[in-house]
Amino acid sequence: MSSGNPLRRLSLSTLLVGINVGLLLLAGAVIAFVAVSLLQQLADDQALARVEQAGVSARNAVGQTGEEVLADAQLLSERPTLRRLLEAGAAPSLDDFLSQFQQTSQLDGTAVLLDDRVFARSGAALPWAAIWAEHRQDNSYFFFHLEDGAQLVMLAQAGVPAVSGAAVVTAIVLDESFSQQVSAEIGLKVTIRERQGAPAAADESIAARRDDLGVYLSVMPLRAPAGEVVGLVETQLPSTDIAVSLRRLIETLLLLSLAVAVLAAFISFILGRWLGRPLRALRNAAARIGHGNLATPIVLNAGGEIGTLTNTLEEMRRRLLQLTSDLRRQQAESNAIVANILEGVFTVDRERRIRYLNPQAAHLLGLDPDDVIGRFCGDVLNPQGPDHVRPCEEHCPIVHSRFRDGARATEHLLLRTGQRRTVIIASASPAEGRQQVQVIRDETEAEATRRLRDAVLANISHEFRTPLSAQLASIELLLDQLPDLTTDQIGNLVVSLQRGALRLTQLIDNLLESVRIEAGEYAVRRRTVLLDEVIEQALELTRPLLKQRDQEVSVDLPYPLPSIAGDAPRLTQVFVNLLANANKFSPAGSTVRIGGAVEPQHISVWVEDQGPGLPQPSLTGQSLFTRFVRAPAEEPDQGGVGLGLWIVKSVVERHGGRVEAGSTAAGTRMCITLPREPTGEDSGR
Repeated sequence: MSSGNPLRRLSLSTLLVGINVGLLLLAGAVIAFVAVSLLQQLADDQALARVEQAGVSARNAVGQTGEEVLADAQLLSERPTLRRLLEAGAAPSLDDFLSQFQQTSQLDGTAVLLDDRVFARSGAALPWAAIWAEHRQDNSYFFFHLEDGAQLVMLAQAGVPAVSGAAVVTAIVLDESFSQQVSAEIGLKVTIRERQGAPAAADESIAARRDDLGVYLSVMPLRAPAGEVVGLVETQLPSTDIAVSLRRLIETLLLLSLAVAVLAAFISFILGRWLGRPLRALRNAAARIGHGNLATPIVLNAGGEIGTLTNTLEEMRRRLLQLTSDLRRQQAESNAIVANILEGVFTVDRERRIRYLNPQAAHLLGLDPDDVIGRFCGDVLNPQGPDHVRPCEEHCPIVHSRFRDGARATEHLLLRTGQRRTVIIASASPAEGRQQVQVIRDETEAEATRRLRDAVLANISHEFRTPLSAQLASIELLLDQLPDLTTDQIGNLVVSLQRGALRLTQLIDNLLESVRIEAGEYAVRRRTVLLDEVIEQALELTRPLLKQRDQEVSVDLPYPLPSIAGDAPRLTQVFVNLLANANKFSPAGSTVRIGGAVEPQHISVWVEDQGPGLPQPSLTGQSLFTRFVRAPAEEPDQGGVGLGLWIVKSVVERHGGRVEAGSTAAGTRMCITLPREPTGEDSGR
């Protein structure tokens, strides 16, 4: 028996089978190990996401409770019985009334303060005087730390109308009972902890797996409406159930992987033994092809898969010959295409020096191709980044495409002539040792159009989101607490839905009118119109918005107003837009005045509000009525998209009138003037 390397005594087929089986088993083991690790990580990620989402829900539930406490305070302050007992000085009766209200509203405590002292109270024994002294100026709900530092109290206050110096305070204690109620709502254990003087680092939420406690834990800061951190919301998810499910899944996966590996190894062994014998002939043929010898044909082997492989290899040799000639021809065609396409094309080497520039790119950059060959592309293109810093080092698409499947970037170029151009550069991933191709397309005009489109869409989306969010909140509250809500509370929610629908309707009407006017399809149908009825209908449509902010409308018009020839629905929209503007810019509790004057040829009607007026002289003229123009820095958060006054001006001018804006001592006056006599037939203009 000869000695030597034992591998030499093995046949090619045996060696192939052994290596194949070993690699297969190794791959199965690696895949199983990686799969187990990924499953564990996936389980942890899902558990942490669930407990973190539960923490967000718990914190939202606390905020919703705060809004309810504030609503209860406002509702209590408006009760006629409260005002009557206060005026009568009947403290014992008021205590009973507060106790009944507390039980009905599911509050932990209520109090009435008169001239900074506690006049009546019910429920939990809280330091009402200290609470009032510290939070008397708060308009939203707020939190109070008890002296023992163990609990938080959520409170809200509201002044009693028509009773000077009187206010009511409602409270809910965030104790264990409250935490259990929130836990029942979200399905996980929730704990609310007081955190006196929480540092700024508490701004971040924390979610982690705590093996020492056997839970997944989420800790989120609880904030007051003003933004300060007043406590912590902890949410826990037991890790036992997840660990058991994960263990079963891992065991199943391991058994399945082992079974597949054994089966694949057996099949590989059988096939390797069968295919090993004729592989030498194919190896020699493949070696010839690999060395570039495409002229020598391969001897065909008939029968079976090996015969098919032999035939395929021969066919591949013939196609490689054909492809070689085709590639030479296509290279010539590609050069002709690149020189004649509309987009600019240039190539760079590894150091990003320009090696080719087609005529279109040279024309776009205003350069001579012979002057830029061999120069660094950043010096040729001169891209401008933020603060006039070139993005060649950190945001170059040429560099990025080398590590991924191509890259695209929008660049702002400064040409030699001083002209600026916005272009899109698409960079292909380079082949090893080859030049890198870039395609450049001029997007200067398209970029300006996109910016205008994005600005308008952003404003419209914001306007739709605000009323839709309010409506969704009201609907969710109705669905969740309908059996527990009183008739007044249901009425308030329905009114809130009505207000949101009114705001959406007004916005949609303005957008539709804007499209009609812009498209030239806007027509005024002239009929005899009574302005009294138009104004009354506009008041009915906007009354919910005015009532929401406790605003009153004072109408002082000459009686009777003469009739005019016009389009009643569109004139109604004019006054709806003016009243909505007055409601938006006037403070709560103010008065909106409607006045007018009758002249021999015209009728003037104006709407005055008690807002801040027109802050800039440039907005007192016709620029205020330009499309998408809004008063900067003075408009409230619920600003529009700048279509209302533009539509007002368009409708009034199509009726032969004019509209003017000006500031008064009390606020802003929007005045429209319409002709008394018809200006044409009963047809639109």
